[in-house]
Amino acid sequence: MGFENILVAMTASEDHPLTTVTINRPDKLNALNQQTLRELTEAVTEFANSPTQRVMLLTGAGEKAFCSGADLSGDLSATPQESAMIGRGLLKTSTFSKPIVAAVNGDCVAGGLELLLASDIRAAAPHARFGLPEVRWSIYPFGGATVKLIEQSGYVHAMDLLLTAEPISADSAAALGLINRVVPAAELMGWAIAKAEVIAANSPSAVQAVKRQISATIADHAGSREALDQELGDAVRAGPHFDEGVAAFLEKRNPNYE
Repeated sequence: MGFENILVAMTASEDHPLTTVTINRPDKLNALNQQTLRELTEAVTEFANSPTQRVMLLTGAGEKAFCSGADLSGDLSATPQESAMIGRGLLKTSTFSKPIVAAVNGDCVAGGLELLLASDIRAAAPHARFGLPEVRWSIYPFGGATVKLIEQSGYVHAMDLLLTAEPISADSAAALGLINRVVPAAELMGWAIAKAEVIAANSPSAVQAVKRQISATIADHAGSREALDQELGDAVRAGPHFDEGVAAFLEKRNPNYE
């Protein structure tokens, strides 16, 4: 399978029916532009439809970033159609039947963290940082964090991440239950593969039934907020602070929201 920004490796043997999906823009800290989101959607769809593949391993290329979220140097428009594409790429409201194991090889922020919230079992390298910096740059985080993060880490921890825009360490992420554990960087993929192989050895029909039920519950909740997400995101982008926030990010300076 040939993609520009996504690397996909499928193994079809009985012992290792796994798919590894790697976001491959290390020079951009694996930021998500529209093409990358489309490719991510296609890769996940290919995995979901495969009769042999049982577990996905999700990671990023390089050592600096798992995924740094949206590429703010690209097209930042978000019509309902574009929002739907983003949602598909981030598995925001997808009812999914196959497990995803995430190996967080570096910083996991903004849309990258929202993508992580769609995974099931997660480990991170010690140097990885986690955060939702959107409000710092006057951006609404409409990739699912406003619903999923509260469910997965609890109200006060979610609000701390969402409202302060401050990053946290891998150890702190583990303490909040955002990841399962911190693993030395050199051992991270080995840990993820071993975990995926344990899952893949179990009954695929039973595993997929469990995953589908939980995924459907999460998707129903997130999907019920989709219209409000679009409304809020549109309002922030049309507001007085959006241009200043994005400009400040691109110019690597503090924003001025006077």
